[in-house]
Amino acid sequence: MTRAATGSPEQAPAQAFWHELRNHTQARIGLGRTGDALPTTEVLALRAAHAAARDAVHVPLDIRGFTEQIANTGLGTPVSVVSRAADRSEYLRRPDLGRLPADLSAVENSGADIGFVLADGLSPHALTEHGAGLLAALAEELADRYALATPVIATQARVALGDHIAEAMGVRTVLVIIGERPGLSVADSLGVYLTHLPRPGRADSERNCISNIHPPEGLTYRDAARVVSGLVAGARTLGRSGVDLKDTSRTDAVTAADSQIIEGT
Repeated sequence: MTRAATGSPEQAPAQAFWHELRNHTQARIGLGRTGDALPTTEVLALRAAHAAARDAVHVPLDIRGFTEQIANTGLGTPVSVVSRAADRSEYLRRPDLGRLPADLSAVENSGADIGFVLADGLSPHALTEHGAGLLAALAEELADRYALATPVIATQARVALGDHIAEAMGVRTVLVIIGERPGLSVADSLGVYLTHLPRPGRADSERNCISNIHPPEGLTYRDAARVVSGLVAGARTLGRSGVDLKDTSRTDAVTAADSQIIEGT
C-alpha cells in the first residue's frame, strides 16, 4: 500500500496536529513529505538556514559601523581590542587564543562598578543585530544605581577574554555580551555572561549566563536587563557570582502576583 503524500485528504488531521505544535516551537517538526522525501520547500528552507548559520559565524563584525551604534547609546565611544587569534580560521581552531588579549593598552582604567564587553563570539551577526539595543536596555536598568564604564568591543573573542579586559578597566563586575553559537533555528542569538570581581583565571562556574536574547522570538532586551540587574545586585550582596548565585526574578514575580491576589480577596 502506498503512503499518502503531504496535503492529501488522508493526512489533513495529522497536518493540523503538527501545525498547532509548530506554533509553539522553532524546531523543525512535522514537515510532511513528498513521496519518500521532504517537500522541496522544506529542503530549501533547511539549506537557507544552514547558509545563514555559516554566514553568522564567518562574516566579520563591521567595527566602524558597530562603534557608531554603541556610541549612540550614550555610554561613550568604545575602544576595540582583539584576541590573540590572528583570523577567523584560527579563532575557530584555537579557542584558547580567543580567551587571551593581544593588546589592552587602549583600555582605560575607569574604576567603575560595571563594565561592558561586546564580543563577536560565534555570531558577529547577532552582535550587529542586537548588541546596541541590549546595551541600551542594560544601561537604562543599571545607570541609576551603578557607575558604568565605557564599553569595549572585542573581536575574535571568547567569554574569558572579558576577564582580562575587566581587569584593565578596573571594574567590580563585567558583563560580556557575546554572539552565541548559531543553529538551524536561530542565527542571531546573544548571551550575557556576568562575572563579579573578574580576573584572569576565573572558571566558568564563577559566571552567570543569560542566553537566547533575540527579540521578538527570544528573550527581549528589557527582560534580559531585568534578570541581569537582579544578578548584579545578588552578586554584590553575596560577594561572588556563579553557581551560588541564582536568578530569582521569576520567583519574585510569582510571589508578587500571589500577594496581589491575596490582598484582592
